[in-house]
Amino acid sequence: MVRQSSDKKSSKNTSGDDKYTGEQIVILEGLEPVRKRPAMYIGSTGITGVHHCVTEIIDNSVDEALAGFAKNVWIFLHKDESVTVIDDGRGIPIDLIPKYKISALEAVMTKLHAGGKFDTKAYKVSGGLHGVGASVVNALSDWTKVTVLRDKKVYQQEYKRGKPVSKVSEIKNWASPISQTLKTGTITSFLLDKSIFKEGITVDYDIVRRQIRERAYLVSHLFFHIYDERTEQENHFYFEGGIASLVEALNHNKQILHDPIYIVKKDEQVEVQVAIQYNDGFSENVESFVNVINTIEGGTHLTGFRMALTRSINDYGKKIGAFKAGDESITGEDTREGLTAIVFIKMSSQNLQFEGQTKTKLGNAEIQPLVGSFVNEALDMYFEEHPADGRRILEKTYLAAKARLAAKAAKDAIIRKGALEGASLPGKLADCQSRVPADSEIYIVEGDSAGGSAKQGRDRKFQAILPLRGKILNTERARLDRVLEFAEIKDLVIALGMGIAESLNPEKLRYHRIIIMTDADVDGEHIRTLLLTFFYRHLPYVLTSGHLYIAQPPLYKIQIGKESFFVYSDQEKEEILAKHRSTKFIPVIQRYKGLGEMNPDQLWETTMNPENRILKQVNLADATHADEIFSMLMGDEVPPRKRFIQTHAKTATLDV
Repeated sequence: MVRQSSDKKSSKNTSGDDKYTGEQIVILEGLEPVRKRPAMYIGSTGITGVHHCVTEIIDNSVDEALAGFAKNVWIFLHKDESVTVIDDGRGIPIDLIPKYKISALEAVMTKLHAGGKFDTKAYKVSGGLHGVGASVVNALSDWTKVTVLRDKKVYQQEYKRGKPVSKVSEIKNWASPISQTLKTGTITSFLLDKSIFKEGITVDYDIVRRQIRERAYLVSHLFFHIYDERTEQENHFYFEGGIASLVEALNHNKQILHDPIYIVKKDEQVEVQVAIQYNDGFSENVESFVNVINTIEGGTHLTGFRMALTRSINDYGKKIGAFKAGDESITGEDTREGLTAIVFIKMSSQNLQFEGQTKTKLGNAEIQPLVGSFVNEALDMYFEEHPADGRRILEKTYLAAKARLAAKAAKDAIIRKGALEGASLPGKLADCQSRVPADSEIYIVEGDSAGGSAKQGRDRKFQAILPLRGKILNTERARLDRVLEFAEIKDLVIALGMGIAESLNPEKLRYHRIIIMTDADVDGEHIRTLLLTFFYRHLPYVLTSGHLYIAQPPLYKIQIGKESFFVYSDQEKEEILAKHRSTKFIPVIQRYKGLGEMNPDQLWETTMNPENRILKQVNLADATHADEIFSMLMGDEVPPRKRFIQTHAKTATLDV
């Protein structure tokens, strides 16, 4: 492991500008638009938006740690679905802002674009650039209560759907929910508004836990405590190793090629941290962050890193004479095979430019060359000082380049034969009449028997059927040329119409609902997993754009007298049986193990009719966790998969 660093001081606030008062609160506008168009501010009013609100409040506390003040953050998920976030930072100012004639606390909580992050004296580094986090969450909550500990006093204000219901007042004889050791800080409790979040306001403990764990890696020496009072679960996170430890954690189920390469450099405005580690796999796992915000869409910092990585590896290969005459240079695609990396930027919140309130993409143009320069210089030095690691990385990318050229030749040969582009649709595909992708859907069905029932039962106006024969190739460890040689996958790619790899053109996708429909048994679940692996590794656009679904066929048909019930779970079965226990008829229960056991009318009514069917949309809420699961379940490493099976064997429901 190598550490590259400059002699600049740490990012902790040492400038003397540690006064955080109402003078540093700037107000830009009110909250009226938030409740009218909440998705503009939090991206979604579904479960994603719920977790975004929780993250906004947590990140306010994390910002106190980045500023050098908070040492702990506590998160409580309460039984009534409310959430409490506590930090031991300075506490939000409560003094009066003369210009606006309200307290600083009320301004922060009730005015859009009001906060201390527009002025770098209060926060040099923060994730809450727009200053709308707390106020937006307040506006979208049924109620909010904020308690501030400052100057050896305790202050409190309560709000109802964004509007204060009381003035900021001092609280006497106040009892801390943590301990009496809490002397300064902010406690924010809120219950999201069910009239806004119609899908529900239940916070998923595992999602919050993963987000907290991620932030604990990024902000070393900050102690996180998370408690779920609903299930009595709790976790505590504290890491000193930073992003180098995070890279090692991401690769823990994989064969690594070298120790993490850790780079940290800074100038007057920006600190750049990068951790790099290659494994022997084919997939890329690169994450980027700006001030602890996960920039899932990347941005200029990620572009600068990728360009520098490709340039450094090419330069090193030429320097040691690894490239033969006539060899093509290694491309960016080659350097990303088997790459696990974290790109983490800390910069002044005053200069920070995100694209949109959800902060998923960095837009600062000046960051790209800066990151590129830092990474290029550090990698050149690393390869010079660690030639064995350099040669292993070079060999890995060189093999990737050879495989890329072989895959391209194979794909070109297939295209020349008319198998992908400009080819006729597969004969087994029963296409729909509609030519409007947004109105069209395709069912990927297990087996010819189920395919026959689906073809007869479908609405041919907008539903297409593609039967698959048997289990498809496990594409977790397969290169593109081998993937395209597999007939069932080739037919699927042709049917979807948008190509694959570098020839991918999302605008040519022929169906905007791609529905996996397999039997409700172990083999069906295996086929579903193989299909999910293919989409995740080779057509991720389908997942990230929300086009992939899983059909839910019924498990049982219950006949009670002349009444028939199609049942989708064991719990529902027991409820129906209990409800009709007093009837004089004997219930007849039929367990569906295969789609082919249903006639076309039954399959339409239970699984394909938009009026009645249940579809589960597949999304990519946590790319890191998804990569870990696919690598464990579908990869070559047996021990992690064995541990998983041993751990979860008792919870499996076997229908033998």
